[in-house]
Amino acid sequence: MVEGIIEIAEDGRYLSKYHGFLVVSDKETELGRVPLADVSAVILSAHQVSISKNILTALSEQNAVVICCGNRYLPTSLTLPYSGNFESAQRMRQQIDAGRPLCKQVWKRLVMEKVANQAKVLLWRGREKTGNTIRAMVSKVRSGDPENVEAQAARYYWPRVFKPGFVRDRNAADENILFNYCYTVLRSAAARSVVGAGLLPALGVHHRGRLNPFSLVDDIMEPYRPLVDSVVLEVAEDLGEEIELTPEVKRKLARVLRLDLETPKGKSPLAEVLHSLAYSLVQSYEDRKERLRFGKMILP
Repeated sequence: MVEGIIEIAEDGRYLSKYHGFLVVSDKETELGRVPLADVSAVILSAHQVSISKNILTALSEQNAVVICCGNRYLPTSLTLPYSGNFESAQRMRQQIDAGRPLCKQVWKRLVMEKVANQAKVLLWRGREKTGNTIRAMVSKVRSGDPENVEAQAARYYWPRVFKPGFVRDRNAADENILFNYCYTVLRSAAARSVVGAGLLPALGVHHRGRLNPFSLVDDIMEPYRPLVDSVVLEVAEDLGEEIELTPEVKRKLARVLRLDLETPKGKSPLAEVLHSLAYSLVQSYEDRKERLRFGKMILP
């Protein structure tokens, strides 16, 4: 377990509840137990896993996320609590009633923060010219990002942030599996923050795909994808040509949630910054004015 994240990677495991613990067993043999209060997410990456209804209910009550992964560690489903906040009904109504102008302003800020963070990663990597080019794109983002500056920045960013010839492909079997895994960790933390704030994860400010029940989750995680990139780049360089998602590699990737960011109240880990961002979105819906709060990335 890393920072409340439990991964079940081996077939034949059974997850159940015993008093206040999540218990992992192999047939009749107990392999380990973790206090439910310490669990923030369970990642099911094995092909054959059994899980009791009691533990699913208990995890929901703890506001924990259960993620099923398919090929290349891509999440295929997330289970979230039906109601994670006593004020959720009121907040959901405000979220539903939010007009498109407000949603466009919120998306503008999210894109600006993401592009600015991509520039920081490039500068951290010593790509000064490229970093400054992308940083200049921040001021070009308008309400709703009609020129799709986000996509323009991504096309410029990916070929330059990593080794020559690298392409971000979710289905590739190279370093992309590291990005997939670390983004899954980020997505689980973002999902927990959205639900904890009493918001509907399916109703995004920008992502609105009919088949995506986690549109808002994908929205608020965007600014911190570059932070994931910084962690993956370091891990990938340590691995060299031998790219394998060993337990140790997964622990290194999952530490992204522990990384500190600068906030007005001092340094806070990414997991807490995501909570703050979700609650600032609640405030934006309440005030009908964009009031997002971000943390500034600290790169070594």
